[in-house]
Amino acid sequence: MSLIHNERTKLLANALDRLSTASVAAGFIAPVSSFAGNPGYQLSVAAILSTAAWLTGALILHLAARRALGGLIG
Repeated sequence: MSLIHNERTKLLANALDRLSTASVAAGFIAPVSSFAGNPGYQLSVAAILSTAAWLTGALILHLAARRALGGLIG
């Protein structure tokens, strides 16, 4: 039973880590690329807070994935 538990735990951790990577892409890479492509773009407080929120969410998801891996049965 521990092998099944370990595989399910690894699947959960991988899913959380992929979601954190997608959050970085949505919250950081996309705004930076739109900022770079438009020289007249003004950086607003809302854009900064949104990016910070996405990056914080990504960090929390990544740490949750690491914590899930701590539940592996040896």
